[in-house]
Amino acid sequence: MNMKKIRPLAFAASMMLAFGSCVDLDYNELTTNDEDWVYDSPIYGVEKLVNDIYAQLMNGFENNYNGALLASATDEASFALINSGIHKFYNGGWSANDPIPDYWKNSYTAIHEANNFLEKLDKIDLTDYIYSVTEQTSYEELRARFELYAYEIRALRAYYYFELVRAYGDVPLVLSTLTLTEANNVERTPAQEVLKFIVDECDAIAEYLPVSYREEMSQHLGRTSRPFVMSLKARALLYAASPLFNPEDNAALWEAAAEANKYVIDHAQDWGIRMGTYEALWGNDSFTNSEIIFAVAKTADNSFERQNYPVGIEGGSSGNCPTQSLVDQYEYQSGDNAGRTFGEVHPDEINITAERPYEGLDPRFAMTVVKNGDFWPLNSNQQREIQCYTNGFNASPKINATPTGYYLRKYVDGHSDLTPNVNSSFRHAWIIMRLPEFYLNYAECIYRLTGNADAQGRYGMSANEAINVVRGRSDVQMPLFSGNPVDFLARYERERLAEFAFEDHRFWDVRRWKKGSEYFSAVSGAEINRLDNGNIVLRRKLLPRKWDEKYNLFPIPFSEIQKNGKLTQNPGW
Repeated sequence: MNMKKIRPLAFAASMMLAFGSCVDLDYNELTTNDEDWVYDSPIYGVEKLVNDIYAQLMNGFENNYNGALLASATDEASFALINSGIHKFYNGGWSANDPIPDYWKNSYTAIHEANNFLEKLDKIDLTDYIYSVTEQTSYEELRARFELYAYEIRALRAYYYFELVRAYGDVPLVLSTLTLTEANNVERTPAQEVLKFIVDECDAIAEYLPVSYREEMSQHLGRTSRPFVMSLKARALLYAASPLFNPEDNAALWEAAAEANKYVIDHAQDWGIRMGTYEALWGNDSFTNSEIIFAVAKTADNSFERQNYPVGIEGGSSGNCPTQSLVDQYEYQSGDNAGRTFGEVHPDEINITAERPYEGLDPRFAMTVVKNGDFWPLNSNQQREIQCYTNGFNASPKINATPTGYYLRKYVDGHSDLTPNVNSSFRHAWIIMRLPEFYLNYAECIYRLTGNADAQGRYGMSANEAINVVRGRSDVQMPLFSGNPVDFLARYERERLAEFAFEDHRFWDVRRWKKGSEYFSAVSGAEINRLDNGNIVLRRKLLPRKWDEKYNLFPIPFSEIQKNGKLTQNPGW
């Protein structure tokens, strides 16, 4: 009895419509295992193949650049270590011959593995397990898990295509298995067609995926689900409507994106997804946070802390240092300056001691940034008052000291103790999707449609109302948006920056808005000095950055163009 015979009828019928996809031009066959072994030993071979496809998901804890996050290629941060490839994003060192990061190879490798799985479902035979079960897994559980695998893999394949299209724009979309010769003759498919494939694929598989795996016999965490695919659809439609991919500003694309993002909002509660506190988004138990739709959970480790604890803290090597440009965007929560930004209130030199400029800022600032005078990290063995002023304990001229005057707190588990006699570790979860994204996505879409931040359109929620759900969470409580100011989009973009700092949104948002010259060409850090009278003074300093409009899209790797003359290069590369 093969898989088709044990699969529910709806599943079998669905798979008749399964799409194929483009093979990676550098990846031809399963190279890690003998194919017969994979399918003759499904518990080990097939599950390993499935896990390998999941393993290609990019995350900031592992897929960084010598420790640098994509945030350090934006106005959010500057990476303190000079040997990181992250600097090439803005110093002119980026090229088709040095395609950093290589989303092309990573994504097409995963897509190829997905196709191997989907096209060979008939080879999976669970007969041997009917009467022979493992101690951990019953036959019914095994069958249920394998029935979901195809939908999970199709969801992942759609996600990898999204990774490709937002990085490269037009990419090959081939819906059949190709020989090497055929693969090296494929042409690029327009980005809108690729995005439509993603949307259609999500619609096709959503009903077959569970809302969560809590009620499934196999309760593995971190698997693609119905909320995942509907959220992917909503995100893909937002990108399809954005200026980079919608230069004509087609209102129908904004309408479709608004509807899809509102769908996620409307169904979130039924899915068990709800907003919690901001600070609970990272830490040892963050992977169970009900706000998170999808994340890559990692086992206990302290490498991220080693990469981002301040210099001067034993085991810390600095790393992704928040910029003054980021700090300048945070608004004040209350008082006479409520709703105004740090940069507006303090545009010039700041006497930190006398003015206490950080008091009253958006609470998300303190949960994201370590500033001069903070006590950090949280563990008692290493905690000390951080000194970011020149000649301070955590500042220049120490090697790799912060170039911006700040250190990173978000995602960093301050309970980690890096002293040799302790060397403690905690679990981490890299967030790929969480609920506030879809409130803010919706706000952007409905405003683009109506031109009025108070207009609800046909969805019963205005842009202001959607944003205020995010600003009003219990440990944020920022002043609510109201009215229809002429600078609404700038305020919206600022809110998105504050909410998603260091979660990789900024890198892509600024590109899809085509605002790189506005945000990424003039980034400032802070030079902090302690005067003879003990006062600490901050002066802004410009960080060397370069922006070119060609950076909106990545270069197609030259090695791929060499093999396939039909692959055209992106403009400017």
